[in-house]
Amino acid sequence: MQAQLIREGWSVCGVGDWAVTLRCPDGSRVARVAPFDPAYPVFVELCRRLPGSPYLPRIEADQQLDGGGQFTVLEFLSEAPAEVSARVRHAWDEGADPALAAVRAAAEALNHEAARTVPWWDGLDLNAGNIRVAANGHPVLIDMFCVDGAGIYAALLEDPGELARRIPERDRRHLAEIAYISRTSTPEEIAALQAAVAALR
Repeated sequence: MQAQLIREGWSVCGVGDWAVTLRCPDGSRVARVAPFDPAYPVFVELCRRLPGSPYLPRIEADQQLDGGGQFTVLEFLSEAPAEVSARVRHAWDEGADPALAAVRAAAEALNHEAARTVPWWDGLDLNAGNIRVAANGHPVLIDMFCVDGAGIYAALLEDPGELARRIPERDRRHLAEIAYISRTSTPEEIAALQAAVAALR
C-alpha cells in the first residue's frame, strides 16, 4: 500500500511509533498506513460517532488490511502552536465548549468499551502531540487512544502463548513491522521479533 502511494506521487511526511503517514500531491490529504495498531480503529470509531465535529478530522477512507494492518485517508492537519494545545487541553478539562465536551463524552465511553475488548488497552491520552490544526485554523484531535505496546512485545518474546490467546492470528501477522521497531531496533532484535511472530502461526 505504501509503495503504491509513493508511485502515485504521495510523499512520506511523518513516521510515528505505529504508522507511516504520506501526504498526497496536492497537500490536502494524508494516508496513514499501520501494519499493526489495535488502538487506531477505536479512534476511527470515535470519528464515525461524531460526524461533522469541528474537533475531529474528516476521514475519507478507512480499510482494514490483511494481517492486522489499517489504511486510513484523512484531511491534512498541521502541528498546533503550543498556545493552541494549552487552550484545548484547558477547555477539555473545563467542559465549557459543547462540541469539545461531546468529543470527550464519546471518547470516554469508547475508552470504557475498549478496556473490556482490546488486549493490552492503555486508555485515553490527550497530549500536545494529539492536538493538530485544520486548514481553517480550527484545532483537531487525533490518535487519542493507546495500547500498552511494551506489554504486547514483552508477551511476544516472553509469553507467546498468552499473546496468541488474546490476539488472533489474522490481527497479528505484521506485528513485528511497526515503524517504532523498524526505526529503533537492532538487527538482532528485529530477527528475534520476526522469529517470534512466525512461531505463533
